[in-house]
Amino acid sequence: MKKALRKNAVPFKMDCSIKLFKHRTAGVREYWIVDLLKKTVVVYHFETDDYAEYSFADKVPAGIYEDFEIDFTQVDIS
Repeated sequence: MKKALRKNAVPFKMDCSIKLFKHRTAGVREYWIVDLLKKTVVVYHFETDDYAEYSFADKVPAGIYEDFEIDFTQVDIS
């Protein structure tokens, strides 16, 4: 699981393109991008070639672990 926190536009764009590609080609099964400004989480599931979008009001399941999720309502992101 990889998490990228958006602090400024250039590194965030790298997380959404270059790093995403590198992690996928390296065999990482799941890649998370957490956008603090939009309060969203995008989870890329490389094994199924799919992705899911969540808000900070959601519980986000980790697809690579059974019965594991992160409740973003309980996470202090300030």
